[in-house]
Amino acid sequence: MLNIYLGDMENAIYHPPVYFDNTYEDEWITDELSVKMIKDIDKSDVIGPRLVQSPILGPISTKELSGGVKTLMLMAFDDSGKIFNASACGDNCAKWILRIAGKKNLTINLHHIMDFGKNFEAKILNTGEMVHSMAEFISVAGKYV
Repeated sequence: MLNIYLGDMENAIYHPPVYFDNTYEDEWITDELSVKMIKDIDKSDVIGPRLVQSPILGPISTKELSGGVKTLMLMAFDDSGKIFNASACGDNCAKWILRIAGKKNLTINLHHIMDFGKNFEAKILNTGEMVHSMAEFISVAGKYV
């Protein structure tokens, strides 16, 4: 289930990529889900837990992955209970956020209106409302972001 808190949220991790760089575990990088997200979002191939092959940058460390991929991995694997600012992600990450939320309860913080596509389900924590489409999401989110 996807839960979204819109706007400033106390204790949310506002800049997830910095948090990721200091907390990730090597096995996150080689997990099948991460390999797929890195390929899709960064167009790069995981060689090992500390090496990724980018078509643009060449060989890079995991710390050079995009902020979007880093934030998605935190959402998928961090078990600290922290809530991450999904506005560190582009709209190309939305489908992955929905996939992660399909496997576990996921709460995110948003500071913009992310395009989740036509049909999806999320609970807006600011109001308790359930939304099922972008039109419903926009009508609620517009009041907070």
